[in-house]
Amino acid sequence: MTEAVAVLVVDDEPPIRRFLRTSLFAQGFRILEAETGAEALERLQGNPPDVVLLDLGLPDADGLDIIRSVRSHSTVPIIVLSSRSNEQAKVSALNLGADDYVTKPFGMEELIARIRTALRHRFQQQGASSVYRNGILSVDLVRRTVRVRGEEVKLSRKEYLILSLLVAHAGKVLTHQFIMRQVWETPSDVQYLRVYIKQLRQKIEPEPQDPRYILTETGVGYRLSEAD
Repeated sequence: MTEAVAVLVVDDEPPIRRFLRTSLFAQGFRILEAETGAEALERLQGNPPDVVLLDLGLPDADGLDIIRSVRSHSTVPIIVLSSRSNEQAKVSALNLGADDYVTKPFGMEELIARIRTALRHRFQQQGASSVYRNGILSVDLVRRTVRVRGEEVKLSRKEYLILSLLVAHAGKVLTHQFIMRQVWETPSDVQYLRVYIKQLRQKIEPEPQDPRYILTETGVGYRLSEAD
């Protein structure tokens, strides 16, 4: 029998933990709990969970410090659950290595979809799949080819670097800063990135004004929709 996916819920509010425990257990997840940052870090030692749901407002630590600490030694998916809805909080958490950011209040269907996306992304990285296919779009990272409806599309060097980065992290939000650090050797204005994203959409999207593949996370960055 396959062992249930273990989810560590880190939140100091008992009603939130109770709600998540009941809802996620009903979906077949195994639930672990922590109400402080210290307890969370202890839980992550030895036999870590498969995914972490992390509130940023903990009584003994800022959740951003927990992300920083976990990322120093682990790639376990971290999904932030927070009432901090401002863009800077999202950018900070994602830049430190969080896989996703869900603002409270949230729907369980959305949260479960985000959990499954984070898990799939981790498994894809472990499996090192080199081909992304989604609808009419395919990207082969080994052959470095991009095809739309079977026809090869020519991209500039930076267009390809941006797209391949998004493919390598399909389903995950990548911040503007993260993409620019990977693609540009020197600090650049985010407007350059927006120009290249617009050009990419013109080349690969069926409807560039209503993108299906390269999705905008307003004020934060971009997410490539998951492969079929």
